[in-house]
Formats: sequence, structure tokens, C-alpha cells
Amino acid sequence: MATTLEGTILRGESFDPAEGRVVVEDGEIAAVEETATDSTDIVLPAFVNAHTHIGDSIAKEAGGGLSLDELVAPPDGLKHRLLRQASREEKVRAMARSLQFMEDSGTAAFLEFREGGVEGVDAIRDALADRRIDPVIFGRESAAAMRAADGFGASGARDGEFGDLREACREAGKPFAIHAGERDPHDLTPAMDLDPAFLIHVVHPRDEHLDRIENEQLPVVVCPRSNLVTDVGVAPIRELVERTTVALGTDNVMLNSPSMFREMEFAAKLADVSATEVLRMATHNGAELAGKEYGLIEEGRPAKLLTLDGDSDNLAGAEDPVRAVVRRAGEGDVKGVML
Repeated sequence: MATTLEGTILRGESFDPAEGRVVVEDGEIAAVEETATDSTDIVLPAFVNAHTHIGDSIAKEAGGGLSLDELVAPPDGLKHRLLRQASREEKVRAMARSLQFMEDSGTAAFLEFREGGVEGVDAIRDALADRRIDPVIFGRESAAAMRAADGFGASGARDGEFGDLREACREAGKPFAIHAGERDPHDLTPAMDLDPAFLIHVVHPRDEHLDRIENEQLPVVVCPRSNLVTDVGVAPIRELVERTTVALGTDNVMLNSPSMFREMEFAAKLADVSATEVLRMATHNGAELAGKEYGLIEEGRPAKLLTLDGDSDNLAGAEDPVRAVVRRAGEGDVKGVML
């Protein structure tokens, strides 16, 4: 049985707004049709949150005023101490609530750096029970955690060479991702030398780092709200977008809500980047990093879709639907989520 979504469709890689409908059959986009409708809805691809630490859900807004290292540096940053103090049940319950929020606000998938070794990977899988959101879990701390997960997530080249773990990822055929350039530029070259699937943050690249990112087409995930909260600076988003694939992540739930609406608005108003590019960062580009076929409204793609009420008090009268989605929309405008 087919399902039809009508209104302004943000279709294809350029998110061209067109009045029409999306026909969904068996979980796949069967047709995208231009036609007159009576609907004021806006239909767009569901989001992909390209960098999260969902385990921090047990410590929202803890540690105000602390430095980056005091907040999150392993093994004894505040988040790690709080994680050790919380019971497994508390952590699973808190993560499940964040995952529910992400689903309800239109996130189809997330790329998670999961603390706690194998036990941490098992805990988030428990939190995902009965959820529709797709996880891509990067285990941390050990090769065993990587094997239990979908890949390995490194804290940064300054915190260890990670050579053995990088080789273990190769042997297992799983991706290796790493934080880099968050506090300063000094760990960027050693991070890139590990041939990661992508880098996270890249707040402080030098010209030689940007050149290498471009030459190697090394994707980058930026987390602008997190970087300002931890006072490390702002990534050169425009320069990165001009050189490589850039995706958007919300980072630690301890510091920021896992809202892609808030992250998009912040990125669009902070950086000299078009609303179309920011929407691509929040959808298709993240889907590419996650190895998913969705993130665009095109025939034949999985139907991971988000419908906004274009006649909400917030969105009514918007003349540019893409800018309205990126710079203005929020969870209160969500009318439906198809995952």
C-alpha cells in the first residue's frame, strides 16, 4: 500500500523546492511528482547527526565554566567521572530518552562515539530497543569495543598513537574516525597519517592541513555549538565546504541538545555558507559518512523523510522554504517523521 506526502518538496541534491508529492511504497521513494496540491507542508529528507556522545545524557548541563579537558578529556574529565558513577540502568534510560527526542525531531541516523568499551556498546544497543533511528556506533578504548561496534572512535592523536587500533580496524573492515584539531593544530597531521574515514572538529587547521584534506578528499564533521561552548573557537566551515564533504554533528549531549534544527540554525548564522549547503551537511553528507543511501528525496532511495507544518505560527509566510527549514524551523514545527 502506498503512502503519499504532499506539499513543498525539497528534492534532489540541490533541494529545489517544488509543489508536489512523494509516493512511498515498501519503505522506498517510488515517485516524486510535481503537481498542484492544497498542502502547506514542507517535505524534506530526515537528518543524519554525524557526531554524538549520547552517553552524556546522564549529565546534561553539568560542568558549566570548565575547560574542554576538564569536561571531556579521558580518563578523568567530568563526563568520565559521572559516567563511572551512574548505574548501567541510569545510562540506558537516559540514552533512550535522548534517542526518542532525536527520532521525534526527524533524525534518521546518528554516528555515535561510545564510551565504556564493550559494555558501553552493549548499553546503547539496549537503549535502541524498539527505536527506529539507525545507529552507527564507534566503540572506544579497545579493539574489542571496535569489534562489538561498527567502527572505532579515537579521542585524538595526541592521546596515543592508535596505530594498533587503526590496523585492527583494517583487519576487521571497519571505519576508524578521530577527533582532530579541536584545541590546536598540532594533532591534525598525526590524525591524518592514520588514514581515518573522517575527522571531527578541525577547528584550527593550517593551510597545509586544508590542502591535504582537499587532496585526500578527507571528510570532516563540524560541531559549531560544542566548539563555542568549550571555548576552543570556530571551525572554518566555508573553507572546509569548498574543499571536501562536510557533515554536521551535535557532539556531547552534556553540552548541547541533540537537535539538528539548532545545529543548522547556528551553523547557518555563524558561517558564510548557504542554507542549501547547511541542509546538505545535515542530511545527505551525514548519510554518506554513515554509509546510508538516504539523505535525499529521489526515486529509489529509502524513504527517511520529515514533514514540517509550513503553516505553523513559526513558518507561515516564509518566502524561501530552504532558508526557513535551516534558519527558523524547530521541533514544534514537526508534523510527521517517516523512518
